[in-house]
Formats: sequence, C-alpha cells, structure tokens
Amino acid sequence: MLSPFNRSVTLAAAVTLATATAAYAHHGWSWTQDGFFELKGRITAIYIGNPHATLDVDAKGEAWRVEMAPPSRTIAAGFTGEVAKVGDEVTAIGHRSRDESEKRMKAVRIIVGGKTYDVYPDRVPPA
Repeated sequence: MLSPFNRSVTLAAAVTLATATAAYAHHGWSWTQDGFFELKGRITAIYIGNPHATLDVDAKGEAWRVEMAPPSRTIAAGFTGEVAKVGDEVTAIGHRSRDESEKRMKAVRIIVGGKTYDVYPDRVPPA
C-alpha cells in the first residue's frame, strides 16, 4: 500500500506524463501525412494566437482547420490579421492529418490575395 506522500508523487508523475504525451502528439509533424496537400477555399475564421495561428476554411462545403506556425513565426512571414479577412479565397499548401476523417492540415505556405506567405520556409515544396 502506498503512503499518502507516495500516492501524491505517483499521481503527479502520471499527470505530467499525460500532459507531455498530449503536447507531443499535438506539436511537430508526426500527426501529418508525408507528401504535400493543397486546399483551396474561403476563409471562415482567422486566429493569430498560441499555440498556432489557424484558419478555418470552407472547401467545397467541408469545414477545414488549417494550422500555421506559432504566432511569432506566422507574423514574421508577413501573415497578420490585416492581410486576410473572412470570405477571402485562400490556398493552403502543407500536409494533411494522417486521420483522413479529420479535416485538418498543417500549412507551410498560405496564398491569399495573390500574395504568398511561407510560414515554414524551410519546408515549402520545391519549385
């Protein structure tokens, strides 16, 4: 039988492990497919904040979530809340979720209003 102290330590370790596992699963590229994916549609929402900037996009009647880089990197690429608005046409290039039932992708390049924003310039597709 565990003492109250050992139970607290064990519980704290379990919570820490669960939190770290969830954070690891969310961040990085492990949840995305190999190969590039292109999504075209209309922006329905824009979020420039932590942990990643996002666009919600209506693509042929399907609601997609497009994750970009963290806010500082997205803004450094020139994509700010002023360069796009709800209703604008957008093309997102990147990698879609491995779970194809999930309408989600991680973009490396966003094109809106004829301007290109490489939020992950080291990962853009070859020309």
